[in-house]
Amino acid sequence: MNTTTLEGTLEGTRAGRREWTGLAVLASVALLLSVDVSVLYLALPHLSADLGASAPQQLWIMDIYSFMLAGFLVTMGTLGDRIGRRRLLMIGATAFGAASVVAAYSVSAEMLIVARALLGIAGATLMPSSMALIRNMFQDAKQMGTAIGLWFSCFMLGMAAGPIVGGLLLEHFWWGAAFLMGVPFMVALLVAGRTLLPEYRDPNAGRLDLASVALSLATILPVVYGLKEIARSGWHPVPVAAVVAGAVFAAVFVRRQRRLADPLLDLRLFGNRAFATTLGTMLLGGIVMAGTTLMTTQYLQTVEAMSPLQAGLWLVPQNLAMIVALALAPALARRVGTAYVMAGGFAVGAVGLFLHTQVPSTGGTGLVVTGLVLASAGIALPMGVGNGVIMTAAPAEKAGSAASLSETGGEFGVAVGVAALGSLGSAVYRGQLPEHLPVEAVRESITAAVIAAKDQPDVLDLARAAFTTGLNTVAVVSAITFVGLAALTFTILRRHHPAP
Repeated sequence: MNTTTLEGTLEGTRAGRREWTGLAVLASVALLLSVDVSVLYLALPHLSADLGASAPQQLWIMDIYSFMLAGFLVTMGTLGDRIGRRRLLMIGATAFGAASVVAAYSVSAEMLIVARALLGIAGATLMPSSMALIRNMFQDAKQMGTAIGLWFSCFMLGMAAGPIVGGLLLEHFWWGAAFLMGVPFMVALLVAGRTLLPEYRDPNAGRLDLASVALSLATILPVVYGLKEIARSGWHPVPVAAVVAGAVFAAVFVRRQRRLADPLLDLRLFGNRAFATTLGTMLLGGIVMAGTTLMTTQYLQTVEAMSPLQAGLWLVPQNLAMIVALALAPALARRVGTAYVMAGGFAVGAVGLFLHTQVPSTGGTGLVVTGLVLASAGIALPMGVGNGVIMTAAPAEKAGSAASLSETGGEFGVAVGVAALGSLGSAVYRGQLPEHLPVEAVRESITAAVIAAKDQPDVLDLARAAFTTGLNTVAVVSAITFVGLAALTFTILRRHHPAP
């Protein structure tokens, strides 16, 4: 079995060829998961027509994966600490491959929704297990930083390559190929993983508390659902009640964890200032980037009247900037220190977001793209080293829990960013419109305005100007947030996380 407990491991032991080859296997999983998300957006119209999916069913086909993923990350992270991270990874790979086949050959929308739910649960085992294994395979701090940076670079490469891969697949094959694409990756992981990936588990882990699992699901699922619905349809009673219910269950969950000898989530992790600061700044950074990406993507397609393909091509430089910055971040941290890299990254991002405050209602593509490149490169620098801070700040036996918190924070960051900053942009948009409009549908959203006022250029110009003001306002809030994060990370991490 080549099983190793975490007692007696030697910090500073350098990894060899086997560990780096194992990293390539884990990085391929990150690449697949990010490509898989991108491809589904392109496949949705094809599978909806084939399966006769209604509009609500289409939303569930898209959303159920992220619901299950977010809901089970904490559970799977700590489960890996208990039963073995490689073992959980192998179980998850098997389940992901099987669910992918079911999804590919689904004969109804309901069947596909169930398959996507299973894919989300299986996906929740893959990401935290991979990151936790990297923590254990690379005990030298410098090598670990490089390994995590490369792993995240592969994830971003998948996001950039997803539309291209998806377009080629759907041009030559049916929509099910988008799901079958993952099967060979899972088979390769099952074959190579047993040889290249050593097993790690916490020798002192207690039993899994099922009540805590239920409470974590009752906390996360309603909040994610509520935030997505608020972003989609506004502040209505049902999604707001869902968020409130999740918050209540969160309080009960935290209280239970404090009483348990073997909690599902060890809250003592947050006692480490480097861990807590980095996790919090990464969450806030994700919120900003999710809202920024939403607003700028809408700007390109509605204000600048680009097709989805054209807008997607203009976003390629953003993804490339992230990939390069992620790869460079660990080396920069070794040269100047983690605190300087993270603070400097947020400062660069703030400059990019400031450019968005100057975007005009016509001809602003250059400013939008330049701002996105700077903001994306900026956030990638703290991402490239921040996860290393999180993983090294946590005890080795809690690596799965630490990884799951990082991943859960990412999921929440996207949901909160789209809901909060999207709502701010919408509020400014409606507030900028005249009280009386010849086409009242324009007040609903910029997307509705493009459809309803396509034959009334004066009204459409008003809508585009109003939306641009909303984008500028979101950029102001985002830039200020990044400046604050730069100051916070520099102050805290310079004292509590010395350079590797």
